[in-house]
Amino acid sequence: MLYRAYQAMDDLMAPARQAASAALELNDALGPQWGQSATGRRIRALNQSVLSARITHDRPAYGITEVLSGNRMVPVREEVVAELPFGNLLRFAKDEPDDGDSEILTAPQPRMLVVAPLSGHYATLLRGTVATLLRDHDVYITDWQNARDVPPSAGPFGLEDYVDYVIAFLRELGPRSHVLAVCQPCVPTLAAVAVMAMDKDPCQPRTMTLMGGPVDARVAPTVVNQLANKQSLGWFKGNLITQVPWPWGGSGRRVYPGFLQLTAFMAMNMGRHFEQFRKLYQAIADGEDQAADKIRDFYAEYFAVLDLTEEFYLETIDKVFQRAELATGEMTHRGRKIDCGAIQRTALLTVEGERDDICAVGQTAAAHLLCTSLRPHLKRHHLQPGVGHYGVFSGSKWERDIYPQVRNLVIAMG
Repeated sequence: MLYRAYQAMDDLMAPARQAASAALELNDALGPQWGQSATGRRIRALNQSVLSARITHDRPAYGITEVLSGNRMVPVREEVVAELPFGNLLRFAKDEPDDGDSEILTAPQPRMLVVAPLSGHYATLLRGTVATLLRDHDVYITDWQNARDVPPSAGPFGLEDYVDYVIAFLRELGPRSHVLAVCQPCVPTLAAVAVMAMDKDPCQPRTMTLMGGPVDARVAPTVVNQLANKQSLGWFKGNLITQVPWPWGGSGRRVYPGFLQLTAFMAMNMGRHFEQFRKLYQAIADGEDQAADKIRDFYAEYFAVLDLTEEFYLETIDKVFQRAELATGEMTHRGRKIDCGAIQRTALLTVEGERDDICAVGQTAAAHLLCTSLRPHLKRHHLQPGVGHYGVFSGSKWERDIYPQVRNLVIAMG
């Protein structure tokens, strides 16, 4: 019923979006003199704001076509390295110069796996993270699929499956690679590396960077943590899980819809979102295209949502937020208890934002208490002043202050 109600509401809004599109076309057809008038700009601002407020279910483009590597711009192309039902391993391959001057790429760059959150948005949310890492690394990312498009015949996808995917992708990268996880996947990534260490897997990563993730959600609980613990697991199952309707490819699969996750996140800062749309309207009306594009691009990404499988969502609520199983030593993988103390060869860097209201200070740093076998020179922590959750992995402070910490650790570990 949740999905059908959402679809009905979306269908009801369709005429308004069509009217907004028609109004924009008419506004443009009246010519530049009208379009640049105060009234013309206000009409454009109103209708473009309406069109920018739509939720979509299609993965946006990464849009990374070139990167500064060494002292020159290098073309970048995407290639799928491994394809699995619930997510692909995507590589951002840098092409060698074709002018005979290829010295900048002769030495292989460190292979870096970016583990993206599976929390209602696509991995493209990390395009800025990837673009920065590409300067000095051979970058791969977990490109998650929308569960509503995965047929039930593909089977379930739970927290243990997520761990399996991380392990499989690290093996695809091979020995002496590196891994970086942002937010929610900090727990399954740490678990995956621990399992590989327990098995003495030769593909254990050389470094592991965990950024703003709930390794121990009991530390300084945020509103997100409180909401996860406010209700029983049965309540979440009964009220937030719905069945994918026809005609989507995953018809019949039970999911936690991405539009619900988006609604929950927006409710935490509704005033700020209204203010941003007011700024969007004003920027368009004032002809400030750069400011308008920045806001519009953010919401095009923010409103692109994907669904999570029932089992992954409920297991995350239960094992990560309500019982903190990894932090308490109770988390298992395929029948074995996960021992983070087995990690001896993978250097650990944890990163937190001083103003993070999703994963508070201390929740990610808790990983150091679990990795008891790591020698002191293999453990680093960085607390970034003045940033919230998104500032940990995007923006100027990520590029200027946080990224050098990641890069230097990779260099140090070789």
